[in-house]
Parts: sequence; structure tokens; C-alpha cells
Amino acid sequence: MSNLDDLYREIILDHYRSPRNRGELPSPPAIRSEGFNPLCGDELVICVEVQDGVLTNIKISGQGCSISQASSSLMSTVVKGKTLEQIDETINTFKQLMTVHESTLQHGDEPAKIDLRALGELAALQGVVNFPVRIKCATLAWNTLRQALDEA
Repeated sequence: MSNLDDLYREIILDHYRSPRNRGELPSPPAIRSEGFNPLCGDELVICVEVQDGVLTNIKISGQGCSISQASSSLMSTVVKGKTLEQIDETINTFKQLMTVHESTLQHGDEPAKIDLRALGELAALQGVVNFPVRIKCATLAWNTLRQALDEA
């Protein structure tokens, strides 16, 4: 499992050091949404363009910890070119991955299985759930994206 953990770390570092889809889009026509995580100080601006139910362009700016920046970069590569329905499914799956099920942990039940292969590189962030204080860092971009798409 160590090799897989190393690969996941490398993916996170790569997206942190060389974030994808950086910048801003003029609004209008782009929809602009801002997110803030007071626990870590992460600040994020997401600009999206949606045409005919498809997210055609996304740009991200802001600053924050390595987890929030890597998560936003990974998210932007996954959602670009997808339909709003596909994006909603991906957001729900990612948020499920980031959820610590208290009752499951207390009762010793197995957590719901998530198809990590279907998540692709997003699976690199699965270890964040072991650090509950960092979950908000990983989900900030996803919550901000959902906010932007709700305005679309």
C-alpha cells in the first residue's frame, strides 16, 4: 500500500505545485463564486461558464493550503466539459468520500464502498478523511463549485 500512498502524495503535490485552470473569467458571461475556510484561511474564487447544460470553462484563483489548492485543481480537471448532471454526481461521490460516518465508526459497520477507480486522480484525496480538520480544506472547492452552479 506504500507505493499507492506515495503515488497519491505525488498527485497532490503535482496539483499543488502546478495547479490547473488557474485564473479568472470575465463575468458575465462567467458565473463567479467565492469560498472561504476560516479554519485554515483558504480563499477561493471559481469562475464557470455553462452552455447548454455543459460546463465549458472553469478558472480558479485564490490561495490556501496544499490540500485546498490540490483539491481545486483536481476538481477543475474532472468537471471541465462535463454535463451539470455528471458534475452533480461527481460532487456527491467526492463529498461521500470526504464524510466521516460517526455512527458507522461507533457501531463498527463498514463504510459505504466508493469506486475509487471511477474517481480517477480524485482518489488521491481519500486520505484526507483521516484528518477531520482538513476535510473542509478538501471540500471548499466542491462547495464553491456547487454554489456557482446553483446560480447557473
